Amino acid sequence: MESVFEYKLKVTSEDLDDLNHVNNVVYVKWMDIVAFEHWSFLTKENPLKQYIWVVLKHEIEYLKQAVLGDEIIVKTWVGETRGFKSERFMEFYKKNELLVKAKTVWGMLDEKPYKPARIRKDVLEVLYPS
Repeated sequence: MESVFEYKLKVTSEDLDDLNHVNNVVYVKWMDIVAFEHWSFLTKENPLKQYIWVVLKHEIEYLKQAVLGDEIIVKTWVGETRGFKSERFMEFYKKNELLVKAKTVWGMLDEKPYKPARIRKDVLEVLYPS
């Protein structure tokens, strides 16, 4: 794995569906939160506010359930990045048990006028810290 960022979540009653486990839509919401937190962490020294990220594609594999009160650790890292696209991988764990794995393809846009922006050296240095 590349440089891995970890984020902790706790399952609340609002995260549950009629089957009393975490709803699949909640994982998508969590993916967005974790990606935002990771980007914020990576850019804390140099915010790069001239760029924004938008989701182009999600691939999610649901393997096991999470229920009320479970503590979830999300691991995320950046995959292949070229052009204006960048892959992000995530794995959701309860203790050491893999619950969900996902890949999202993000597109980078210039903050204004919301047009695709080629990912340049300044962004690559942030996505792949040495």
